Amino acid sequence: MIHETEGGVKVEVRTTEDGSSTLYVPALDEHYHSTHGALREARHVYLAAGLEPALTPAAAAVRVLEIGFGTGLNALLTLQRSLSASPFIEYDTLEKYPLPPAVIQSLGVERYVLNPELLAYHEQLHTAPWNEPVPVAPHFRLRKLHAALQETSLPNDHYDVVYFDAFAPEKQPDMWTEAVFEQLHRATAPGGALVSYCAKGSFRRSLKAAGWLVEKLPGPPGKREMTRARKEGGSR
Repeated sequence: MIHETEGGVKVEVRTTEDGSSTLYVPALDEHYHSTHGALREARHVYLAAGLEPALTPAAAAVRVLEIGFGTGLNALLTLQRSLSASPFIEYDTLEKYPLPPAVIQSLGVERYVLNPELLAYHEQLHTAPWNEPVPVAPHFRLRKLHAALQETSLPNDHYDVVYFDAFAPEKQPDMWTEAVFEQLHRATAPGGALVSYCAKGSFRRSLKAAGWLVEKLPGPPGKREMTRARKEGGSR
């Protein structure tokens, strides 16, 4: 079944190999998440490689910036982790074209998120108002920004982790420029990290030119490598 986003982009729901859902955009021939497993990709790239190293005993709070709220999967898994983590998680996420409720409902999250408490949080993530901080869980604050990254003024030296989850470079080239990564570098705290499923050489070169220290990590199922980049300084 074909649905439309707020920006008029047509999407359809597809089931990935681990039973979780993704959205397919016919106009771009692109998926929101890996077809090899949306849950597995999110846990591997954004939580294991990005969030977990930031959850140190010394951290009173961890500030996360997500580029591309999309289906809310990364936010949901981060919230889930906050239920058993001591640092408070402040989660900012940018989305220019929010998904309407009908599309969110069509994802059938209840098929693979079996915890009723987590399902309730999933609904709160999507019904929370835009452009204001909302306490969603005891150790999790959400702020959804309805804007493109290039239109957003971000605080300097602020975020501990950046989830860079934009569409692939060949599908959304304006999101993979040196200027974008300079903007994110300024916004990241010293010692903070940017993580992405992407492992393209052009991406890594742009990161390095913007001042990041870049490393290759093993990728999630279906991908040989992923990328983590760090900003110099700090204790991490």
